[in-house]
Amino acid sequence: MSSLLIEQYHQRFKCKFPDAIESFSACLNKAVILLPDEGIVQYIDGANFLCSIGQGVEPVLVYLEEMPEIAEHIGNKSLKLISSYSYKLARSPNKKALIPFLKSIGKVYKYLVNEQQLERYLRLVDAFIEKTQTVIHGHNSLYESSGLIPLLENMSKLMAKLDLIGIDNFIDYGARNYHDAPDQQIEYFSLLSHDAKSIINRERKGTAFKQIEHKLYMAKDCLWDCDLPIKPFSTDLDQIRIPQPYLDDEIIALPDVYEDENNISGLNRYRTTLAHLMAHKRWSGKLMADNYAPQMQLLVSVFEDARVDRLAMRKYPGLKKYFLALHPYPEKGACDGKKVSTIRYRATRLSRALIDSNFDPEDALIGELRDEFNQLLVEDKISSTQEMSKLGTKYFIKSRCQSDSLPSIYFDNTEVSYRDDNRCFWHHYEEYDEADEIVPNEYQNDEKIVESSDSLPPRFYDEWDYVSQSYRPDWTTVYERLHPSGDANKIDGLMEKHGELAKRLKTMIEILKPQNKKRIRFQEEGEELDLDIALKSLIDFKSGQIPDLRINYSNTTDSRNIAVMLLVDSSESLNNLNEETGQSLLELSQEALAITAWTVDKLGDKFAIAGFSSDTRSEVRYQHIKGYSENYCHEVKARIAAMKASYSTRMGSAMRHAAHYLASQKAEKKLMLILTDGEPADIDAKDPKTLIKDTKKAVEELQSKGVYSYCITLDKNADEYVQDIFGNHFTVIDHVDKLPEQLPQVFMELTR
Repeated sequence: MSSLLIEQYHQRFKCKFPDAIESFSACLNKAVILLPDEGIVQYIDGANFLCSIGQGVEPVLVYLEEMPEIAEHIGNKSLKLISSYSYKLARSPNKKALIPFLKSIGKVYKYLVNEQQLERYLRLVDAFIEKTQTVIHGHNSLYESSGLIPLLENMSKLMAKLDLIGIDNFIDYGARNYHDAPDQQIEYFSLLSHDAKSIINRERKGTAFKQIEHKLYMAKDCLWDCDLPIKPFSTDLDQIRIPQPYLDDEIIALPDVYEDENNISGLNRYRTTLAHLMAHKRWSGKLMADNYAPQMQLLVSVFEDARVDRLAMRKYPGLKKYFLALHPYPEKGACDGKKVSTIRYRATRLSRALIDSNFDPEDALIGELRDEFNQLLVEDKISSTQEMSKLGTKYFIKSRCQSDSLPSIYFDNTEVSYRDDNRCFWHHYEEYDEADEIVPNEYQNDEKIVESSDSLPPRFYDEWDYVSQSYRPDWTTVYERLHPSGDANKIDGLMEKHGELAKRLKTMIEILKPQNKKRIRFQEEGEELDLDIALKSLIDFKSGQIPDLRINYSNTTDSRNIAVMLLVDSSESLNNLNEETGQSLLELSQEALAITAWTVDKLGDKFAIAGFSSDTRSEVRYQHIKGYSENYCHEVKARIAAMKASYSTRMGSAMRHAAHYLASQKAEKKLMLILTDGEPADIDAKDPKTLIKDTKKAVEELQSKGVYSYCITLDKNADEYVQDIFGNHFTVIDHVDKLPEQLPQVFMELTR
């Protein structure tokens, strides 16, 4: 380009800031290389425009530095779009976000394919501002959007993990749930909060490790008999070096997400990678890395990787289609060996030839070494890592060429995505020579452990958002513990108080108890001899075969096959007094619970009792009063006697957690009986419909698992909401003093 044209460009640049004038020459040289003449003119005009908007020199400096590469990647129209949007921010309450916006564009542009996507990205930022900016009487206030700067600073991380639809959902969730909580909004859009990590996991492209973790553990334990834990690591594309899977003496490390590749699902990619790692664990030995040059290590690793892959395919032939589909197929002559180093290219072709008998290497040396490799694995031979090191060294010596020392290495189509970094068999003499540890998965939820001898680690549950018609992932935290004990004699006294009721219930219990006898055959010890089995055993004995010694049978009563969960609301409102009796609702609930538990126990049904309350979504308290494996005994009565009422009623989360135990019971009918005195509510749920709709969703979830939910409420105004939640499966107790009598009768009606 002529010096005259360069001079014209300098004259066109009108900005008078000394720092901008100093930076312009270097930035112009880059722009001249990357942009056409028309683009350079627009580039300079955009810088002049930013100089005039009254925001100082820094926006101009960032613009001059970043925009040439952005315009080359997206198009010249991006120059006008960015400068115009910068002016829009500068004239709004969010002027502090101008510099973060320009810097963020310099990082996210590589994820935007064209000008249309850039426009969509700007609309997305606009929508966020509109949702989070404080509005008073229809006019924008002087307060900026709290989460805008954290969002822009972390946008490149979001772009690396989510598409624009996923980012839109992420933004909508944060803007809607933290609109009136600026500190929490900042934490969310800084990607520090539990909710941010959960939403990112929900919206991520591909198959998340969290979704299929149990399947991988099953494959590892059952197919490979390995007890090492599996830990996910972050695959943030914004990292300088993307880590690989690895295996060491303590853990198996896998990516936190896998996208589909070559028609292989993310789940099967996980399974294939795990199989390769487990093959290393079973068949790989150790080699001293200090004895091998880096290129030799690469080639030795190729032979060892191929050996364990072949052994894994021998053990589980179904792996073959996955190994071949995920292994690159580099074409002959794909790169110029005079201009770039072909060491990785040759290694990948060699690797393909070793595991794919149909691959034609079109290379005499690779063909020769493939034959030697096959001889070492013929029939039932497994060879060794040491023999693979000899083959790798031999190939390195015979295939060396001058271009191998070139600084530019050909990488295209040479990465085998299911293979690890091979630290499991490379031993380093120096302690700190080993490969750097991978980046931990910052999107893995950190579980807070309650420091109490009678507590368990918390469990996270999704909560239904009726506004967006989607789940808030891991929204509530349930802490469970064993209920403290009190005076069991108090419960015995209540039973004496209701002696007449107990007599009536006992009559009903006898009617409900099954009367049919059931014969249990094939018993070594029993009540009577089973003649059919005894004769068959005698014949077997006479004919020289081993006789079946289970020649008796027993009789038992055919029991009711029912499992019950009594879930009791123990929120603060239970401390209210009943006007008719002067008792608190908590005392009436204790009486009703004690009589119902006695009734269920007499019927012989499996049952558990739990109480619940909540203090915001972060602390749903679930207290075990009786477990399924416990008898209704002195200890259980003592826990009922110690019941206390406090906090709020986040019913949906408690029901989901109770269903976790109830659904695991082996029974034909599973009944969850919920005793409450009011609608679902909590102090952090500003919309009263939120928890009502969530509880309704929980009822639907339980029904899909075969759990029947039934509500007994003491709220006289329950008709306004209870039918919406439970349909027709509820009873309203109008006279609260009758609760001890009606609760067990309702139970028996439901289980006839």
